[in-house]
Amino acid sequence: MNVHVFFHDRCFDGAASAAVFTRLYQTCVHAGAEFRYTGLAHRASQLFDENLFDGDENAIVDFKYSNSPRLDWWFDHHQSAFLSPEDATHFQQDRSGKKFYDPSFKSCTKLIASIGREKFRFPSDDLEELITWADIVDGALFSDAETAVAMKAPALKLTLVMEAGPDGEMARWLIPQMAHRSLADIAAEERVTRPFQPLFERHLRSLDQIRAVGKCDGGVLFFDLTSAGIEVYNKFAPYYLFPECVYSVSICPSHFRTKISVGSNPWNKAAALHNLATICERYGGGGHPRVGAISLEPNQLDHARQITREIIKELKQPPGA
Repeated sequence: MNVHVFFHDRCFDGAASAAVFTRLYQTCVHAGAEFRYTGLAHRASQLFDENLFDGDENAIVDFKYSNSPRLDWWFDHHQSAFLSPEDATHFQQDRSGKKFYDPSFKSCTKLIASIGREKFRFPSDDLEELITWADIVDGALFSDAETAVAMKAPALKLTLVMEAGPDGEMARWLIPQMAHRSLADIAAEERVTRPFQPLFERHLRSLDQIRAVGKCDGGVLFFDLTSAGIEVYNKFAPYYLFPECVYSVSICPSHFRTKISVGSNPWNKAAALHNLATICERYGGGGHPRVGAISLEPNQLDHARQITREIIKELKQPPGA
């Protein structure tokens, strides 16, 4: 049995979700199954190539729904899980017992573990560290911004290397490690320790850049990192540097997209009343109520700046104003 698992690439929750699904499948479905892993990224163009679903069974975790008849398993927790109303209807009519959606979960990892226990009698006690950290990272459940930015915990070191590192195979290497080993043991591997320090130094430089170009007005922080060429930054850095902000809006470049990120300050929740996923959905993006993103083509920087101006204007007003 060959199982092809598709996961949200360069994302701690995406990799952890794939790891927990792997264990669930090995324990409760087919002990001798072999696994392959493919990371998926949000793009302005088509998200799924039908030819990719080439396993005996195919699974998507922590990513949007596909109505492909070749998709066997699906788990997601994003508000913006469906590309169209037709996809939502397709999911609702599914009777396979292998596709699950619940946006009330902070992390897809915990969703898979919970469904595993309830539906498949999946024992996951030895994965509790991984499940807990996926919830902390994806749900912004840190005690303070400094903890998130200092990156001292093994989980955060793995997050940095996976999200910002040049090794495109890192997540695929990490997933089977996460399924069976402690995070501290994995973080001590040379494949993690070697790239961590230069990436951490780059992280510190990105803090300086956000501090230099960021402007907070009316509770909304905006910064454009395209001139600096910074593709990835710690998503909690804006709130560490500008603790007074309620929302942050940013533009980052990459070779395959121009990305707009919209977030709310986890340590200033009382004033964050807008649903950011709903706002991003209007521009073809999505996410969660408290954090969202929009992916445009790489050459659409002017359009991205126009969108950010519209979003910033909306965030400065009460919802529905």
